Amino acid sequence: MLDSEFKHNFHTHTYRCKHARGETTDYCRSAVDLGMETIGFSDHTALPDNRWISARMDYSELEGYVDAVHRAQRGFSSLRVLLGMECEYIHEFHTFYEDELLGQYGFDYLVGGPHFFTDDYGNWHGAYSGAVDPSSLRHYGRYVQEMVASGLFAFIAHPDLFGVCYKDWDADAIACSRDILAAAQEHDVGLEINALGLEKIARKKSTNPYPLYPWLPFWELATEYDIQTIVNADAHRPQDLIRRTGAATDIQERLGLKAMDPNLIGIQEQPQDAQTQSWVKLHKDSMK
Repeated sequence: MLDSEFKHNFHTHTYRCKHARGETTDYCRSAVDLGMETIGFSDHTALPDNRWISARMDYSELEGYVDAVHRAQRGFSSLRVLLGMECEYIHEFHTFYEDELLGQYGFDYLVGGPHFFTDDYGNWHGAYSGAVDPSSLRHYGRYVQEMVASGLFAFIAHPDLFGVCYKDWDADAIACSRDILAAAQEHDVGLEINALGLEKIARKKSTNPYPLYPWLPFWELATEYDIQTIVNADAHRPQDLIRRTGAATDIQERLGLKAMDPNLIGIQEQPQDAQTQSWVKLHKDSMK
């Protein structure tokens, strides 16, 4: 597929995360010029305690972010513009995600972003440098399982992110991947094939021994599971809304991975208890 054929992006950042450029309207203008149909904003979530503030908006900026997306919705009627957020799963902030973001502010969807993970003692580690051995890889896999099972997220961004610091596709990498894939299948949560990662692979120095992401063996293993996948640009600049999305879609199509329906993102059910989730999944399966 050509990049120019990509029409729906649900992973879009703004200047508020401190490592992206552009306001919502800048991205929407670019999306219109590119002939896109949907743009979902999913900046790195504000958090009530302002942790990890170097790579996300301050909590005080949350309302301004919501207003900026609403302005874009009003100003670009030819686009479907959605309000989202990319979130780490933090147990003590479950109600913040559910009641404040999805409830009070009416977010259309949330994205699970495993940039950090916890160990057996509840200590946080960065995924870009923390999943370096079998023990930490097991912690990463367990954490993503918990993220999937939370019922909060429409899909999980770059689930194979551990490829930035774990070098070998060995038994431990396979076990971690199977844990994530099994959870995605059980809870019917989509997994993202991240096009920005392909750009990072293309720019990787010859001295870098790590596979980065998308890590192809992860997605080959995914063919053994009944899961849905989604391709996103993970755009950090307006000009990146479709970059490498054709190549990412080629991975999806070549492996025969099921694609999420982009029209269903943003109209999903509110988070439910486990019993109701099981009923909804059974109902969906009966309609296939």
